[in-house]
Order: sequence, then structure tokens, then C-alpha cells
Amino acid sequence: MENGTSTAPKKWSFKGNEALTKASATSIRTVLMNIMGKIDPRDPRPTIPLGHGDPSAFPCFRTTPVAEDAIADAVRAIADYLSKDLPYKLSSEDVYVTLGCGQAIEVILTVLARPNANILLPRPGFFLYEIRAAYCQLEVRHFDLLPEKGWEVDLDAVEALADENTAAIVFINPGNPCGNVFTHQHLKKVAETARKLGILVISDEVYDHLTFGSNPFVPMGVFGSIAPVVTVGSISKRWIVPGWRLGWLVTNDPNGILEEYGIVDCIKGCVDISADPPTFIQNCCKTNSKFPLDSPLVGNKDVIKVSSRNIYYRT
Repeated sequence: MENGTSTAPKKWSFKGNEALTKASATSIRTVLMNIMGKIDPRDPRPTIPLGHGDPSAFPCFRTTPVAEDAIADAVRAIADYLSKDLPYKLSSEDVYVTLGCGQAIEVILTVLARPNANILLPRPGFFLYEIRAAYCQLEVRHFDLLPEKGWEVDLDAVEALADENTAAIVFINPGNPCGNVFTHQHLKKVAETARKLGILVISDEVYDHLTFGSNPFVPMGVFGSIAPVVTVGSISKRWIVPGWRLGWLVTNDPNGILEEYGIVDCIKGCVDISADPPTFIQNCCKTNSKFPLDSPLVGNKDVIKVSSRNIYYRT
């Protein structure tokens, strides 16, 4: 991450899953990446990657150039796309491509799962967090969203629920299932509360920019310098392609707190032992393809708006 600013020291309650880090350390990909990471880039001598598992990387096993030209740098494209709404620039190292937003949720909850840890979930909220938390043996504590205040977070309840074992608060914006869009002011208060409690924010932004009211969408990563934010999202909702299963997990942390507390290494370890989206699906992120993330011609919310109106009036 680039252009970070420093803040006063703070004790944070989250920590990486040591069992996961230990298990992933023995995977072929992790061992290979650790070895390759120790190579001095200034050394002019060529290297022979004997641990390489992809024969197509070598000239004698190359596929057709047509197929190669279709493969995009999805990670860089996602970083560029999300950076447009942030006061700092994301790097490729901040982005992890996943099999839809569901796998991104699975990864971050697995990373935070350690003995006695708990997370704070909104009520009402998205059921998958409950299921994954139960599977990871993470204790769940619920805070209410307040309908009389536009479904804002009950921050007093959040402070009362949290303790020294609380790792994170889950925040869904735009809201699911309530459909609300949180204001800039409220998002900042959530970040300040997270910092006060020493927890990270998991911001589910799978419906980003699908807003129809007066409140514009503001990504939680805007406040990453106040408290570390892990954003999960995908192309499924805005671009109406849920079956493509292309999502992301992004660390919005200009102060490097997640790196310091072992969360980044743990995320890498979890991703290393997980499946990746097919490369031909990742191609949709390519900025010069027919389906670029930042194109105004795709993900047109007018289609959803008209369809929802038709359903509403017919029922």
C-alpha cells in the first residue's frame, strides 16, 4: 500500500491463526514462494525453477498466443479499480483474488479464528458469516442495526459487546438485507469505534455503487488510516454475473498494522492452500478487454433499477 500515514501506537486485539500459518507453511506453493523471495533481484545469474508446477511457463510447452493474450493481470486491475475511491493507492500486494465474495469471507474468518476469539456481526445481516464463523469455531456476538436511524450501527452496543478477545466487526455497505447506504460521517464513527476497541473492520462491499437514494457509496477503506479495514467484494452484483465466481479480499491498511500483527502472512498462507478463480474468468478485469471493471457501459444499475420497479409494481 502506498502513501500511508502514521498514527499513535495502539494495542490491537486481533492476531493471525497460528495453526493455519503452520499448516500452510508446508504447502508446495508457500515453500516455493519463500525460496523465490530470497533471490536477490540484482543478481544477473539466471535461475532454474525446479519447483515450478506449470509447464506452460516454458517455451517448449507454450499454448497458443491467442490464449495468452486473453489472460489479464486481474490483481492489478482490481487494485486500480478500488483505488479510485480511496485517498491512497492500493498495490497488487493488497489484493487477493478469490472464488467469489464467499471465499473471501471464508478466508478472513479462517485467518481470525483462534482459541477464544469472537467477532461482532450485524443483526439483521448476511447468513454466510454465521455459518462460516460456526465452522471456524469463532464465537459470534450480535449488535443491532437501528431502523429508526436508517439502519445505522448501534455503536453503544458494539462497545458493550467487545472484550479483549474480539477480533473484528463485520460491516455490510450497502446493507444486506436492509438496503441502506451508510453516510461518510457514520462510517468514520465506526472506524473510530474499531480503533478504540482495538479491532479490525471487515467491510462487505459486494453491492458497492449499487445505490439509488441520496446517500452516495463510500468505501470503508477511506478510513483505513484510523483502523485497519479488510474489504471483501466481487463482480457478481454490480455486473450481474454471480455465476462467474470472481471476488477479492483487500487489505486497506496504510499504517501496516495487519502486517505487524501477522494477519497479512496468515491471509497469504490461507490463499496459498485455496483454489483460485479460472484465469479466463479473471480476464474480465482487464482494462482493455470488453469487460473492464471501470467501464461505464457495464454494471449499469439502470437495468437493476428498472427490473426492481417492474417487480415491485407487479406484486
